[in-house]
Amino acid sequence: MKKQISLETVSTFILLCAGFLLFWEWLRPLEQITDTGNSYLFVIFTAICFAVSFFTENKIARFAVKLLSMLFVLDYLFVDARLLSSEWVQFMQLEWQFNLEIIFENNLAAMSSFFRSMLFLIVLWLMSYLLHYWFTVANKFFLFVVLTFFYLAVLDTFTVYDARLAIVRTFVISFIVFGLSRYVHLMKQVDKRNYKQQVVGWMLPIMLIVGLATVLGIYSPKPDPQWPDPVPFIESTAGHVGFSNGAVQKVGYGEDDSRLGGSFVQDDTPVFQAIAHDDIYWRIETKDVYTGKGWERSEELNYQPLTNGMIGNNTFFVDQVETTAYQGQVQPVDSNALTKAVYPYGIQMIAASRQSQFYMDAQSGLIKSESAEENIAQAYSVQYEAPSFSVNQLKDLPTDDPASIRDQYLQLPNSLPDRVRELASDITEGVETRYEKARAIEGYFAANGYRYQIEDVSVPERGEDYVDQFLFETQIGYCDNFSTSMVVLLRSLDIPARWVKGFTGGSEIMDQRNLPEGYTTYEVTNNNAHSWVEVYFPGTGWVPFEPTSGFNNPTDFYQEVTSDVDVGNAEEEQAETEETEQEEAAEEQEQKQQLTEDDGSSETAAAGQDNADGNMLYIWIIAAVIIIAATVLAYLKRYEIRNWYILRKWRRLREKSEVEAAYVYLLEILGKQGLKRKTGQTLRQYASEVDEHFGTTAMSTLTTAYEEYLYRNQTSIDKDEKRLQELFDELSDQIFA
Repeated sequence: MKKQISLETVSTFILLCAGFLLFWEWLRPLEQITDTGNSYLFVIFTAICFAVSFFTENKIARFAVKLLSMLFVLDYLFVDARLLSSEWVQFMQLEWQFNLEIIFENNLAAMSSFFRSMLFLIVLWLMSYLLHYWFTVANKFFLFVVLTFFYLAVLDTFTVYDARLAIVRTFVISFIVFGLSRYVHLMKQVDKRNYKQQVVGWMLPIMLIVGLATVLGIYSPKPDPQWPDPVPFIESTAGHVGFSNGAVQKVGYGEDDSRLGGSFVQDDTPVFQAIAHDDIYWRIETKDVYTGKGWERSEELNYQPLTNGMIGNNTFFVDQVETTAYQGQVQPVDSNALTKAVYPYGIQMIAASRQSQFYMDAQSGLIKSESAEENIAQAYSVQYEAPSFSVNQLKDLPTDDPASIRDQYLQLPNSLPDRVRELASDITEGVETRYEKARAIEGYFAANGYRYQIEDVSVPERGEDYVDQFLFETQIGYCDNFSTSMVVLLRSLDIPARWVKGFTGGSEIMDQRNLPEGYTTYEVTNNNAHSWVEVYFPGTGWVPFEPTSGFNNPTDFYQEVTSDVDVGNAEEEQAETEETEQEEAAEEQEQKQQLTEDDGSSETAAAGQDNADGNMLYIWIIAAVIIIAATVLAYLKRYEIRNWYILRKWRRLREKSEVEAAYVYLLEILGKQGLKRKTGQTLRQYASEVDEHFGTTAMSTLTTAYEEYLYRNQTSIDKDEKRLQELFDELSDQIFA
């Protein structure tokens, strides 16, 4: 006979699901407002905890399943060794030992990511148990619903998290739960049959009412706010410190630039390492629509596959600019949050060791890999033509821009104050060519006292323009302020310009590999995130400019110099130039080949590393022998090592004149030696027992001296301490003989 599912079971399951969904709303904002990554794993763990609480009645089984789930999550995030292997156990032991010492030293900020994640999982475990009790046993969930609404409202007001949909979801879930709870309460008071049909008959009206109320709440007209917005008051009181979209921002690359401004916190977390020729900028994307508050895209992203990784001219026309061919390599940090590829100016090809397909949005310049679900973790190489722009050529270029360029890159909001346009005209007064106007605006900020800083940076108020505020009021900001202002000033002069994001070159690492001449390995961190400007020149393409005070444009510009020389000298110089160019080409080819060979991910590099691998094998064998020998020696000397540690701690207590603590520790040591003090036994009785065991009187003498030390006049304390130390040493010789 088929067993019927009770009404209580069905209602309990629905209530528990509702509790999980509400708690999920607490976890959704983590990746936006904190440094937490892989939040989906925490959601899965929470779901497992809720499910186990419902489906498993045995407490031991519940505990085991939840514990194993937590270990699996930690293993997936932090441990490379096989689960429960000796290496895995050793890793766990070291993590616990290190973090417990940190906790005892009250230095919680130094805890490792592993331990933080473990503590967070434990909190989720406890919360799932608490919510299970509230929703299914105590039937008291109103407080948690209220706290959820309050939590979402605070995040929506003071952080970058948009909680509008979250509040709607919470509203729907909460009212369904309230209706079901009321129905279950009524059903318990009467004896009813056919409860399944009644559940459906009760739930459908509830869902319809909640759905109708949700739609009306979203689309119905709403009055203006009746209370003043608290954020501007808090910002003004705090001097705008740390506010941008209502949150303290951490420096680094981000995709949302719709509202710029606010202070930043430095972050030296590595993002990637790069091998490149000279210190260069690493480009990611451009944006073209200035809103008065920040930057947006005029078109949706449209990624197209790159055939064999070939890119071509995505910034300037290579055939119109003097270039030098180079190769580079990029190795992202596994834990970074960078979802797009970085690349230098003049990139021609991008390729990864695993033959991954790359895609590019031609409009913004964004490049991503098909394997990059959350971040780009695999190494990739780039081939690029580093440009050298001729100043003479840029000055002589015409200004007849294509219609598509003018339509897209001269956009400015209608609300832009007139004084911004007037300032652009004043800066470039008497300047004729586009290049000279760009240079004039580029150098304007440094020459007029604009300061670069990331703290105490204001956010424009409602109705205030971001660029106008920076140019005429604060004159303080970071790269976004400078670069955005330059683009707007150029567009005010009908010069097409766009805003660029990426990273500066980073810093050279300490341990440099054996690289070709001119190549260096750089480490790029979040602190190197940067923005700059590109100006369009017909016939040449987009040329980078660097307006931020304290930064220098790494792109090469050269001035052509002409002189009167006779034909003979010209021919000789031309021959010498051709010969030099041939030598440089041969040297460059050799450098490319050497750089390619250094790439351990390629097949050629793998073949060339056979000898090195053989040497490494010998090194590993020697290291293994040393480790095994050290392990065997440590095992044979384990008692001596233990005794050394005990004596070291003992002497440290005595050196600090902690005689009482040293004596207590001595009792602990004797207990570990099998001479544990019995309950109710006096110290002297215990001392006699110890002396009988060792065949001495040292313990009794020491106990008598210890009791005299405790009750003697403090004037003789130095003499007593010296005597006690001698007795301690005498007894230690007996214990560890």
